[in-house]
Amino acid sequence: MLKIWGRANSLNVQKVLWCCDELGIPYTRTDLGGPFGGNRDPAYLRMNPNAVVPTVEDDGLILWESNSIVRYLAAKHGMGTLCPRDLGERASVERWMDWQLSTVHGGMTTIFMNLVRTPPEKRDMAAVEAARQSMGEIWSRLDRYLADRAYVGGAALTIGDIPAGCFVYRWFNLPIERNDLPHLKAWYDRLTTRAAYRKHVMITMS
Repeated sequence: MLKIWGRANSLNVQKVLWCCDELGIPYTRTDLGGPFGGNRDPAYLRMNPNAVVPTVEDDGLILWESNSIVRYLAAKHGMGTLCPRDLGERASVERWMDWQLSTVHGGMTTIFMNLVRTPPEKRDMAAVEAARQSMGEIWSRLDRYLADRAYVGGAALTIGDIPAGCFVYRWFNLPIERNDLPHLKAWYDRLTTRAAYRKHVMITMS
């Protein structure tokens, strides 16, 4: 059985849990990181030298980096569904996974860390506002792309939706002003109808 190390409120762990439930993959999960600690223990560092979550073990294979884990699980268990068989289609959806890392992560993390994990008196609200404005423009790129698509890969959910889909929950639920992005909102609303998304992503932010 797949083993997962990582706390449930970690966005990167949420990607893996969401993917597993979409594919019906059985797993066990061990709370680790954040208030649970353990990510600096020698045994964990031997698996993941970065001391972050998640880490998974599958039949003796140890993997870390959440997007890589999602790619692996979908290729193994969801070829033709979450993972497109056609290489061009697969590259098209995987670029949105990389876009989450290269373009979405920074601004959204600034907003989240300040508004959720920082005491009010210590928040850098200038940084929050700058990130909010930047993210409004960044999310508008996906909004335009989704104008004629239900999901980033077309009519069905793929791995391309999972990383950005975790962040878009935060975008629509953090206490910030948002510009009108109707296609992005429609995509988010479609994600909220999925049981695995509701279970693993739509949880209290902490």
